[in-house]
Amino acid sequence: MTSVLSLPLLLIVCKGLLRCTFWQVSHACMMTMKKRSKKEASKASLVADKSALKKGRIVTRPAGDLSNSRWFLTIGKTFIVLFVVYVSVPFILRLFPGLLGHVLYLNIFRVPFFVDLSRPSELSLNHTVNFYLTPEEGITLGVWHTVPDCQWREAQGKDLVWYQESLKDGAPVIIYLHGNAGTRGVSHRVELMKVLTAAGFHVLAVDYRGFAESTGLPSETGLTADAQYLYNWVKARSGRSLVCLWGHSLGTGVATNAALKVQEQGTNVDAVILEAPYTNIREEGANHPFSKMYWKFPGFEYFFLDTIALNNVVFPNDENLKTMDSPLLILHAEDDHIVPFHMSQKLFVIAHQAQGSKNRVQIVPFSGSLGYFHNGIYKDPNLPRIIWEFLQPLKA
Repeated sequence: MTSVLSLPLLLIVCKGLLRCTFWQVSHACMMTMKKRSKKEASKASLVADKSALKKGRIVTRPAGDLSNSRWFLTIGKTFIVLFVVYVSVPFILRLFPGLLGHVLYLNIFRVPFFVDLSRPSELSLNHTVNFYLTPEEGITLGVWHTVPDCQWREAQGKDLVWYQESLKDGAPVIIYLHGNAGTRGVSHRVELMKVLTAAGFHVLAVDYRGFAESTGLPSETGLTADAQYLYNWVKARSGRSLVCLWGHSLGTGVATNAALKVQEQGTNVDAVILEAPYTNIREEGANHPFSKMYWKFPGFEYFFLDTIALNNVVFPNDENLKTMDSPLLILHAEDDHIVPFHMSQKLFVIAHQAQGSKNRVQIVPFSGSLGYFHNGIYKDPNLPRIIWEFLQPLKA
């Protein structure tokens, strides 16, 4: 989940609470210091020891002792407040489960800032058109279509009609379904588009409802409907060109959900590529780095995992792959710190058993020594070859 699937349970909730708490503690400490300052000002820097006075001597006491005592008191209070916040977060999330839904999608973080998504050229996507689709009444989706680099010159100054016609040129079409947080303009997403178009693919990147300038509110049903609509829209305009769903992180659940919806219509998605996929949201939530802070917390599943379910968010990749018939390629970095690599291994076993063909179900791991983590697979120089070797046989 940039980016993100990031499920930062504390990053959002605790940040605001800690900021407020820190201000309150700082304010209380400053008020206390002001009250004591008058008393301390009247005292000499030399403190008389009673026993020393009797002997006619004055014993000095380091002035820093008082300051150190105040700091220890402040630190102690801060730790107490942090502990109260730590204990409070699970109860707040359970009382207001909608908060966890917002944390899951993180659609409010519309990065990059100060970028006009209607002008993809600002991100050096110079052979890209921006347009909008309406999958249902009241919902508008922002979409980019980037043609292969070999059509760069021809694409200059062309309108949407030309871009739609180009989908029939026989080059594979990849529909990119990004993860949570941010927009289609996030740097690692843009870089992946550049890699894929340089390799000769069309790429259509969509911002789901509620993300970027797309209208509506995000939900599992809504995101799935958006992806399904875009796939059908492209398929109706691409002639015999192969159309592939590529999901990353949270988008992997969107991709398999949409593939099953298309399958229910009586046809199969031409191909599905899952980058850094999870088994399902519940298991991903339990394995996310921020969730680990609460593993030992009494009632962890009740306060966190069951609360996710209250938001009707499942994205069951594991269950979907038991019935999905589309050719599948799984890509995952072994050092992924957001979605554990073992989840991809589990999904591969499930899909392979369901489809029973090594050619139709493939997994490509990327060594942890490469440092790709969750968002960096696009950096691999072999990625274009891997994608072509997977898709080329399907074109025949």
